[in-house]
Amino acid sequence: MPKNTKYFSIVFIVSVFYAPFVIAANENGGVREIGDSVYSFTLGEGNHSMFVIGEDSVAVFETFHSGHSQKLLQAVRGVTDKSIKYAFISHNHWDHASGGQVFSNAGAQTVMHERAAQWLEAHPGRDTALPDVTWTGDRKDIDLGDFTVSLHYLGINHGLGLTIFTIPERRAAYIADLVTPNRVMFSVVPDFNIGEWERSLGEILEMDFDVAVCSHNELPMEQAMGGCNQDDVEDERQFIRDLRHAILAEFEKGTGFMEIPKAVTLPQYSHWVGYDEWLEMNTLRLMTDLWMGPFPWIPHAGKVADSAEE
Repeated sequence: MPKNTKYFSIVFIVSVFYAPFVIAANENGGVREIGDSVYSFTLGEGNHSMFVIGEDSVAVFETFHSGHSQKLLQAVRGVTDKSIKYAFISHNHWDHASGGQVFSNAGAQTVMHERAAQWLEAHPGRDTALPDVTWTGDRKDIDLGDFTVSLHYLGINHGLGLTIFTIPERRAAYIADLVTPNRVMFSVVPDFNIGEWERSLGEILEMDFDVAVCSHNELPMEQAMGGCNQDDVEDERQFIRDLRHAILAEFEKGTGFMEIPKAVTLPQYSHWVGYDEWLEMNTLRLMTDLWMGPFPWIPHAGKVADSAEE
């Protein structure tokens, strides 16, 4: 394939996947305080960051890309002149792990799980930069004086090193990719272990927070700027379970394997973004896992889930 044709094909595919949601989100954006000195931020392009202001310093969550980070930095400076001590990055994927150099240049330390950093070192792309600080294991607490950032690695649910961040003193959290309010799964569900994802959602439900920022939120912008909550976590888990039940029902009826994606309907979610475009792809991916076994998987990457657990 000629180089230009290949490039056009990639751009076209990305445009098909993202355009409906970028257009919907571009209506407005900005900054909103959603908790005790806890702020949500978006450019209106479907990516949501968070920052928390303490007595002496600031922590920001999710850099996405340099353009986003530059505007996020400006947004923080529009609220406070306190130093930004840390910029936390959730996982390895380029669409989340880019832009960190903006905050390193501003004097912050970028933080990422070691698994994510190792992948990023081997696969640099877009405007990625290696983190200033890495951590290992399942849990780490970082003290910023009057508040703590608790880092939770829940296993191989999505990407590598995906970390959930909670701020106990502010009863707040930041959740990347595992919870996307008002949207079905993303297309073919790339780089998700769906059983582990479901288990991780159960663990997030046990975390103690009142409000969170979800990295992608397809609620109307006015609601999305207010963040997400435990109800959205439960809705995400229930969607996975309802889809699995619908697929297993088709297995029981003897529906032809490649006929199942068109046979499965979940009308209770028909108002969710992506339902018409992606439900068949969601179904094909999950039924393949149920038929062949889950992927991706690597040994010793986290807790093992029973994908049929209720």
